[in-house]
Amino acid sequence: MTAIHVDLPSLASSIKDWGRELGFQQVGIAGLELGEHEKHLQRWLDAGYHGEMDYMAAHGSKRSHPEELVPGTLRVISLRMDYLPGDTEMAHRLAEPEKAYVSRYALGRDYHKLIRKRVQQLADRVQQAIGPFGFRAFVDSAPVLEKAIAEQAGLGWIGKNTLVLNRKAGSFFFLAELFVDLPLPVDAPHTTEHCGSCTACLDICPTAAFVGPYVLDARRCISYLTIELKTAIPVELRPLIGNRVFGCDDCQIVCPWNRFARPTEQGDFQPRHNLDNAGLAQLFLWDETTFLANTEGSPLRRAGYERWLRNLAVGLGNAPSTISVLEALNARREHPSELVREHVEWALAEHRKRQ
Repeated sequence: MTAIHVDLPSLASSIKDWGRELGFQQVGIAGLELGEHEKHLQRWLDAGYHGEMDYMAAHGSKRSHPEELVPGTLRVISLRMDYLPGDTEMAHRLAEPEKAYVSRYALGRDYHKLIRKRVQQLADRVQQAIGPFGFRAFVDSAPVLEKAIAEQAGLGWIGKNTLVLNRKAGSFFFLAELFVDLPLPVDAPHTTEHCGSCTACLDICPTAAFVGPYVLDARRCISYLTIELKTAIPVELRPLIGNRVFGCDDCQIVCPWNRFARPTEQGDFQPRHNLDNAGLAQLFLWDETTFLANTEGSPLRRAGYERWLRNLAVGLGNAPSTISVLEALNARREHPSELVREHVEWALAEHRKRQ
């Protein structure tokens, strides 16, 4: 049972201070009304833009009704944490076709554990201050409309690339939520958007995944194709993926607001195993034991070894026909996975076309 006679405005102010002490750059408090976002989600699902991500449609109205997901919820505390390592030369890596491009959020340790622990610590601080209360922490781990909640909590607006944008921090940050049964004062929602007439993110997308502003067809998105898709990557999209082997940052790299993105202060988000500067051929020759060792506690585990090889085979098919590239592909022609073999054969066929 939640403690009574709590000074709620003072508690809300303390929660924001404690959140910053725990490494979050911003903390906001949202109510539960997400009506317009619920309609947008339904239109997106009805159009089939979620592809194989059945979980996006699996929880009925719980995704847009926090009080249904966690009964008793009165407010959602929304938090954001910067993740961009110092200069990882994103544009340079994309311009080096023999190098593997890994989305910058995935270069270090998996963010889920680190951020969930910090959100739990925030809940513990609140409990120390007021006694037991009802709460539940989420980090990209349940049917939560986290971007809509962030907008409602005043953390930014949802941009044309469907990511939350912040005028002082761009978009290279993670979001987390703490559902609470406390009637805290809410922050003013971010009701203005500052994309203006800019279409840089829509224009740069390598696979033309944006149906229009604010609408992403995930089935064409490189992040979806390299991480979520469990089957073969559509042949017509493979040449467009270039050297992107896990996720894609193009629509963030070109966003003018990311001039204001700040390097993360979290050591766990720094690149590991030279993943910010590794060759496609070098990574393709990792055996499964090496993959598992080098991706322990890493977001790359989400793809798994087989799909990791599938993605690298596509990158190698798009790379120049060097000896190391061709040798790496030929070394995997007899791989036990049919999925891997098919993508290797496609890649070798691409090289034969150029001879």
